[in-house]
Amino acid sequence: MDYNKKNWTCSRDNLVRAVRSLDFPEEFGCEIAKNLGSPKAMDRMTAYLLQAKPKSIEMVVDEMLAICSEIEAWKVKKDSLEANARYNELLNNGLGNDDE
Repeated sequence: MDYNKKNWTCSRDNLVRAVRSLDFPEEFGCEIAKNLGSPKAMDRMTAYLLQAKPKSIEMVVDEMLAICSEIEAWKVKKDSLEANARYNELLNNGLGNDDE
């Protein structure tokens, strides 16, 4: 098993354990892990569950959606910064096909 898969599996297992410790179904923890997608997001969710100890599934889902929203906003910002950098490079260097 490669490192990334092992890391993902470990994070998922920790998240499912945290969900079970709050008396929610294991399947719910697996679905939360699937929706979060990355070990870092799952670790963040696990920390929330262990710290806040939410009493309802709605609170857990709300936090999962907040984490997903922040990740998406970060991706949009990263893409925007990358596009802006390319645009600035184009402005500074031109298209590179001038005969001068």
